[in-house]
Amino acid sequence: MNEKLKGKTVLITGASSGLGEKIARLSAKSGARLLLVARNEEKLANLCQELQSTYSVSCEIFPMDIGNFVEIETTFRTRLQNESIDVLVNNAGVGLFKDVLTTDVSEAKKMFDVNVLGLIGLTKEVLPSMIKRRSGHIINIASQAGKIATPKSAVYSATKKAVIGFSDSLRMEVKDFGIFVTTVNPGPIATNFFATADESGQYLQSISSWVLDPEDVAKQIVSKMFSDVREINMPFLMNTASKIYALFPGLVERIGKPFFYKK
Repeated sequence: MNEKLKGKTVLITGASSGLGEKIARLSAKSGARLLLVARNEEKLANLCQELQSTYSVSCEIFPMDIGNFVEIETTFRTRLQNESIDVLVNNAGVGLFKDVLTTDVSEAKKMFDVNVLGLIGLTKEVLPSMIKRRSGHIINIASQAGKIATPKSAVYSATKKAVIGFSDSLRMEVKDFGIFVTTVNPGPIATNFFATADESGQYLQSISSWVLDPEDVAKQIVSKMFSDVREINMPFLMNTASKIYALFPGLVERIGKPFFYKK
């Protein structure tokens, strides 16, 4: 539990399943008031009802597509205009493991719309209130793929690099307003993400020893809410590899070639 969250308002995107759902559960356990966002209204409603019953916390749902900017603006103008959001968790994301030649431009656009532009749009909506109150925490779920690009993930890696770059700049812009910005860079997580990203299922099986438990990732995130933490990187060995890659990219690409081509 994180005692700092008691009575605070936490907005989580992609909250209907996977990592977002785990973050919602742990936030509720810590006494936070929840605003849950995802496309699947039924799943959101069931989760919200369960959290209210189990933890006696306030919970509201906001069904919308993060990749649809009209929906974001409309929701904030009509239902969230008076909300003071203390923590924004930009968790919603999509990915597709395909090489550049076989990736359709519409598929690339969808990844950028959700992973990058939707994240930026939501951030812009919550920032004015945070700046006015001189308090808040923005947590952006990026990826180790944003630090080490591999074959068949060119567009997905590009979106996550964009999230890291956006977060690094934003962190400096809002620091004097008492607002924290944290990027979370996990390796592969055992969630439904891979049902779309890798329909064959072979990639997840081939890297099973590296796959993270979403509960463990969520615990790290929730425990750091309202703490001035720059990044959360998991797992340790993959993060170490990303640091070496930053210094010796050519060497890591040669040594890591067998691993990189597992997709």
